[in-house]
Amino acid sequence: MITSRRIFTFLLRLLAFAATLVATIVMVTSHDSTNVFNLTFKAKFSNSPAFKYFVVVEAIACVYNLVIMFLSSKGSLWRLVIILDVVVAVLLASSVSSALAIASVGKKGNTHAGWLPICGQVPKFCNHVTAALVAGFIAAILYFLLVIYTLYTVLHPLFAVKS
Repeated sequence: MITSRRIFTFLLRLLAFAATLVATIVMVTSHDSTNVFNLTFKAKFSNSPAFKYFVVVEAIACVYNLVIMFLSSKGSLWRLVIILDVVVAVLLASSVSSALAIASVGKKGNTHAGWLPICGQVPKFCNHVTAALVAGFIAAILYFLLVIYTLYTVLHPLFAVKS
């Protein structure tokens, strides 16, 4: 039973690692340019603080997950790992939310503020951002599943009915 728990936790971490790695790489490689009135307009992730935050959080989660996958599960560090997993899950959710808000403005614009949508001019950039956000959202969901499963395995013996 303990072996199956470790395997399931390792698989969740492996999938979360892959999702954060994909989200980071796809967002970093997102760039496109277009000409508007003989001016070259370049769109890249580093133009937006929300996209930078997204990349930093996804990279931190990726590296953290890689380190944790090779950490011994018998040590006393696992209580700290549970707390850090919750922190990483919340950071992932906040980074996806902030990047999604900016991506929504880029796609639809904001008529009240006079901001025009840009996805019609730089579709390659918008497609990359969308793919990165999907991967980031999957990573956040996997982390929340990991936290729920870890809490269940830790708390399950406390609530077991003894016969």
